[in-house]
Amino acid sequence: MKATITDVADRAGVSVATVSRVVNGNYPVRRATRARVKAAIAALSYVPNIQARELNMQRSSSIGVVVPGFENMFFAEVLKGIEDRLRQSSYSLLLACAENDSAQEKRCVMDLLARNASGVIVVSPNTETIASDFYADTAGRLPLVFINSYERVPGISYVTSDECGGTRIALEYLLRCGYGHILFVRGEKSDSYRIKEEVYRAIMQEHGTFSEADILNIGAGNSLETVDNTMRALMRRMEKGAVTAVFCCNDMMGAGAVNACKRMGRRMPEDIAVVGYDNTSLSRFIEPKLTTIDQRMAELGAAAAQLMLEKINRETTRDILLENRLVERETTSCRAK
Repeated sequence: MKATITDVADRAGVSVATVSRVVNGNYPVRRATRARVKAAIAALSYVPNIQARELNMQRSSSIGVVVPGFENMFFAEVLKGIEDRLRQSSYSLLLACAENDSAQEKRCVMDLLARNASGVIVVSPNTETIASDFYADTAGRLPLVFINSYERVPGISYVTSDECGGTRIALEYLLRCGYGHILFVRGEKSDSYRIKEEVYRAIMQEHGTFSEADILNIGAGNSLETVDNTMRALMRRMEKGAVTAVFCCNDMMGAGAVNACKRMGRRMPEDIAVVGYDNTSLSRFIEPKLTTIDQRMAELGAAAAQLMLEKINRETTRDILLENRLVERETTSCRAK
């Protein structure tokens, strides 16, 4: 028979309220008493009733997280950072996938609201959803935190990777290493791609080498087709003229670029350089290993979780900006040029 909180209290020789305080960690309990309660919990294999605890605390112990898709390792590594931080505060995750679709993203948020989530973290929110005022209306109904969104909505906390700075670091590195003709590969419907493209346009125009034809939009940037779509688009573009480098807005596109270079017989880094973005595990798994920009994904997730806890507990709203950094691997080399 399943042990109850009363059974634990009887075995430890304390009140039910004391057991509750030890389980929830919301009130101080003397060390000796806490030890007796934990010993009783272990002996009885007691599992706390989460629903009862939520009724007692009058709030859910779950935080919703919405991601665009599951194919990109970036989101998995951000999720790990979120979960590691929330676990320390006895919160669990309710995960939803927007499938790179604005309407589905709205449904995910509303479903999490209906499930009484204490708040929702949205990773790379869809630009169409933001433009629709959906989040402006929702922010007054539950705590919201955005990861990597650049359109400000009142009442929402933001943790953002400095993708402007990271893109500039990558492009200036390629130019400094002698890779003058740089293609830009992006996806659709994300502020992340738009911000990177603005930096690319500015830098290429500064150097007098900008061409609209050097910007490739491969469509969905976080799908199962991203790698192959990037490879095919690049192969078509490289057939039209000499290219010395490819900057990709994420590592999945970077993997597609590496595959394109291999099929076209272009040596990396001697003939052509490839730079990705994110520093996911994928960048280390492919050959040659991908030079990329590190977005510090676990830190992004942990920071978003911290902002969510602040909104829940203190109703505060603030922003965090994390610097990006270059990770040099085998697809680039200043010595090769």
